[in-house]
Amino acid sequence: MKQHRLAAAVALVGLVLAGCDSQTSVELKTPAQKASYGIGLNMGKSLAQEGMDDLDSKAVAQGIEDAVGKKEQKLKDEELVEAFAALQKRAEERMAKMSEESAAAGKKFLEENGKKPGVTTTASGLQYEVVKKADGPQPKPTDVVTVHYTGKLTNGTVFDSSVERGSPIDLPVSGVIPGWVEGLQLMHVGEKYKLYIPSDLAYGAQSPSPAIPANSVLVFDLELLAIKDPAKEDAAK
Repeated sequence: MKQHRLAAAVALVGLVLAGCDSQTSVELKTPAQKASYGIGLNMGKSLAQEGMDDLDSKAVAQGIEDAVGKKEQKLKDEELVEAFAALQKRAEERMAKMSEESAAAGKKFLEENGKKPGVTTTASGLQYEVVKKADGPQPKPTDVVTVHYTGKLTNGTVFDSSVERGSPIDLPVSGVIPGWVEGLQLMHVGEKYKLYIPSDLAYGAQSPSPAIPANSVLVFDLELLAIKDPAKEDAAK
């Protein structure tokens, strides 16, 4: 199945690359041209995320040209299967190495961060700072809360932000990543925390997005705006 996905991805990239080389300036004026560029850009990013950033674009284009022109293919099917398997194995090895490096970097970050004044480390390994104190109520696991947040990697790269979108979100306390479940229950309404979430309390090795590498420590600026009142919510329906 992975080989088929890889083959399809390569073919799609080839459709974008075929008919132009690296010295040719491609026009991006019409909706079709822009969409074609977007397809190539997205596929390129996806392949790079999977560790397949060393594909030969000229060979890809040649394969498309031979197929479209109904020419005799230059490699036997057996050779192609073997090549796909080798490429997939190499990509998996690269991703495993990147995952190990990310885990090691995250561990080092938390060790150093935990020594900073104002940073508290809980029994689970979650670290937090109280940025703004308040005396509001604390949510329970069964509550739904309204929050504003900005999520970052340890290098400061923002991967998600309700603040940037200009709209807070409602979410169930027990329906989020473990680091948030714990962190939210420490907070009082009106407070702002900075959470430093170890990968095992976030997404671990299963990244939900290319913007979040596997085994990443996540940093959240989190503001607890309100605890939703179920009675009022039911009355409004």
